[in-house]
Amino acid sequence: MRDLLSGTTVVKRSHTRRKFIPFSPCFGSHERVMSHCKVPALIEAQVEMGSVNELEHKSLFRREEDDSTQAKAASLMEQGSLSPSFHEHATKSPKNSVIKSIKIVILSNKLNLLLPFGPLAILVHYMVDSKGWVFLLSLIGITPLAERLGYATEQLAFYTGPTVGGLLNATFGNVTELIISIFALKNGMIRVVQQTLLGSILSNMLLVLGCAFFCGGLVFHQKDQVFDKGIAVVNSGLLLMAVMGILFPAVLYYTHSEVHTGSSELALSRFSSCIMLIAYAAYLFFQLKSQSSSYSRLEEEANQNEEASGEDEDPEISKWEAIIWLSILTAWVSLLSGYLVDAIEGASVSWNIPIAFISVILLPIVGNAAEHAGAIMFAMKDKLDLSLGVAIGSSIQISMFVVPFCVVIGWMMGEQMDLNFQLFETAMLFITVIVVAFFLQEGTSNYFKGLMLILCYLIVAASFFVHEDPHQESGVKQVGSSLQADDFTNTKFWGEM
Repeated sequence: MRDLLSGTTVVKRSHTRRKFIPFSPCFGSHERVMSHCKVPALIEAQVEMGSVNELEHKSLFRREEDDSTQAKAASLMEQGSLSPSFHEHATKSPKNSVIKSIKIVILSNKLNLLLPFGPLAILVHYMVDSKGWVFLLSLIGITPLAERLGYATEQLAFYTGPTVGGLLNATFGNVTELIISIFALKNGMIRVVQQTLLGSILSNMLLVLGCAFFCGGLVFHQKDQVFDKGIAVVNSGLLLMAVMGILFPAVLYYTHSEVHTGSSELALSRFSSCIMLIAYAAYLFFQLKSQSSSYSRLEEEANQNEEASGEDEDPEISKWEAIIWLSILTAWVSLLSGYLVDAIEGASVSWNIPIAFISVILLPIVGNAAEHAGAIMFAMKDKLDLSLGVAIGSSIQISMFVVPFCVVIGWMMGEQMDLNFQLFETAMLFITVIVVAFFLQEGTSNYFKGLMLILCYLIVAASFFVHEDPHQESGVKQVGSSLQADDFTNTKFWGEM
């Protein structure tokens, strides 16, 4: 006979017991025991026959209550009202002291060694007033904050369901770019906003994905790495839709075919932005609800990857700790973003570098450094679907959520932020999406494809280094009272080289 408590075989000499118990449907998993058998009646019979003592009798009834609770929780999960992580994390919320929480969030990551650069940037701003150094120090100081924001979001997602977790990821996944864009909009620097967001999209699609393919291909050089072709096709379609929303206002402007000159382009941009936000919300619903089985494999791969690396899957901080840290980190990023935006033009003058190059190349590379490293590590562990989720998923978030959201925010602020990224930038985005879509259509990757994407990004970087934005002077408002009027003349120097 197999003991119900331990699952071990108990040898009994009675033929009647061996004939009755082994063929019972109760044997197997505990869920099957609770759902298919009347355990109490069976136990009572076995107590009378002497095969189960009273202590085992009580233990089995406790097990019945526990399994009944698990069955109810499973029913709630199927209805979508309970997080799948309920079993693992509902009773394992850590209660850390303030010192321990600071140690976990601040001192546990080597990247946080860059955190002092943030306060140093503020000191330089008030003591030296060197815009180039303020920009560089604040840019480096924001890098670990962006990574910690992702960590706090991940910890908070342990206590939420998949829908709320997806919304959190959409909100805080690119919160650094969003905060910088809002500060730039507040100062009327519309072209900086457009170019920064464009740079994030190009960086993720070419540099991040290219480095992931290249490094993964070098590690697994004897084979082609495989990823989900269906999900890649859907993501490529969303990126093409984003290109459509950005392309049409530019075409309308440059063909001079507006019904109302100067206003039709802006009206089309605002309408398209609302449509793009609706499309992104539908994409989240499709991903998390309607076709959750197609995307659940990515979460399973992530869990298997964590188990293989020996990492603990339990949350390290409590829900309220995660909320508090999200608030603190967001406030600190907002503070540094103000100094960063204020120093962009001064850094352009000091370094003789075009503002377009700073906005499209430097800001996205440094701001997403931690995210880039994550995509590369997943690829080197043969987790290409996760790498695509980081690179292409982030591009979708920016193009379908952050860009139209900035248009709506600019609308509320009275700024004429539109989707007309100008002809040069729009053409660059369109060609990039087409190239990436062709590389993804086979569902395989190797180091050669990665190298081609990296080389494409180098061409993009060189193009923006020699590109003079004709709308930069008219679209960018000078920031800060400390900059004198002759700075406007000096900003033309890089365009005349």
